[in-house]
Amino acid sequence: MTDINCTRGPVGQETEAFLAAETHKLLLDGQWVESASGETFETCDPATGEVIGHVARGDIADIDVAVSAARNAFEAGPWHAMTPMERSQLLWRIADIMETNIDELAELESLDQGKALYVGRWAEIPGAINQFRYFAGMATKIEGSTIPTSINYQPEGKEVFAYTQKVPVGVVGAIVPWNSPLVLTAMKLAPALAAGCTIVLKPSEDTSLTAIRLLQLMQEAGLPNGVVNLVTGYGNEAGAALAAHRDVDKITFTGSTATGRKILEASKGNLKRVTLELGGKSPVIIMPDADLSAAIPGAANAIFFNGGQVCIAGSRLYAHRTIYDEVVEGVAETAAQMKLGHGLDPATQMGPLVSAKHAAKVADHVSESKNDGASIICGGEIFGVNQSFVSPTVVANAKSDSPIVQEEVFGPVLVVTPYDDFDEMVTFANHSPYGLAAGIWTEGLSSATRLASRIKAGTVWINSHAMYDASLPIGGVKQSGFGRDSGQVALENYLDLKTVCAIV
Repeated sequence: MTDINCTRGPVGQETEAFLAAETHKLLLDGQWVESASGETFETCDPATGEVIGHVARGDIADIDVAVSAARNAFEAGPWHAMTPMERSQLLWRIADIMETNIDELAELESLDQGKALYVGRWAEIPGAINQFRYFAGMATKIEGSTIPTSINYQPEGKEVFAYTQKVPVGVVGAIVPWNSPLVLTAMKLAPALAAGCTIVLKPSEDTSLTAIRLLQLMQEAGLPNGVVNLVTGYGNEAGAALAAHRDVDKITFTGSTATGRKILEASKGNLKRVTLELGGKSPVIIMPDADLSAAIPGAANAIFFNGGQVCIAGSRLYAHRTIYDEVVEGVAETAAQMKLGHGLDPATQMGPLVSAKHAAKVADHVSESKNDGASIICGGEIFGVNQSFVSPTVVANAKSDSPIVQEEVFGPVLVVTPYDDFDEMVTFANHSPYGLAAGIWTEGLSSATRLASRIKAGTVWINSHAMYDASLPIGGVKQSGFGRDSGQVALENYLDLKTVCAIV
């Protein structure tokens, strides 16, 4: 695995033209401007460490301007007067222009985040496009209802007419992580725009490029000024200022549980509404009747896809003791055969992690587990010119309360554990502070349905893992957060319910 190809391959002319910009600026009230401080920060190709761009470093002053622009766009102007059908048409145009530029977006995502090209080109970016198309359809389906009240003390000869309206919540602060930047951004922007909200978007400082390019494309699609404002910068500067801003009505955040707690604390000032999609330590359960020809590669893909940098990654594998050795051998063989390399190399199955710093953190988790008595079946090593690759790792014999089992590693690290009976397996699966997702592999309908109801998770997949669609709600329980992205329910995140009671 030391012979991995870290060399950056060729990209298209559109990608080269975007990267040629001297500074990638902020979008405030429809204008691309430098940050108030004039400062920038570097963004790097994680495979090589090469600087591929300089990005404006926004802070509280820029957040103030962005929120003011969003508030003005919400209260007046063309967005305020736009009909649901017009919003729907805009969202569909955004999807179309993203599809036209999908190769460029995929290249930028691989360069900035490190992911294998196929992950962005064939999975995540089509998913982002479908978010806009799905919510284009939802924009015209926002309805209230009439209510037959039992009020009987109205003036004589008068009647009571009562109804509800669903109205946009207002200015939304959207804070997006670095692991799947474009699709997670779309999961925030599409429903918020369908609802009629305006937005201040803060992407991760590690992966800002596709957010910048997306906003350029959205302007080409006809996005009115001020409706979506983009402030790039560091989380403890721009992100914290956005979460605490008293003229922001709602925060939607995807990221770590630790940062989610900070978001909640910062949001208390004006009691803004908050949706949090946080960390996970998702169990994958292989029952003795499972089709192992599907379950073994499925379990491997659940953890090694995107280098394990996925909130719903299947990082805890529980296999029945009668098949445990076969499962572990199969997953370890898959891990050993994976092709690591630069994300732009078409042969790459797994790219680097997002940074050398994060790779070192993941490797530390593995070495600490070994010190704690666990066995490293394979992997756990750091490679590459930038020391940003971590070989796919399988860990066995870990204690159930050890950090490698209980903490989110967010890398290509799988912990394997045998179980003996149904109740023990349920106990293992639920023994976690997280509850984001789970996967079950079985040929038994009864076992699948019983187990799905007992696992404490926001999503349960049966004979699959990470099957996404814009129509399927995603979110967690326990310390994996609250609220849901995607699906009809996501629209409710951005709507308030107003009751109107009239004497007529």
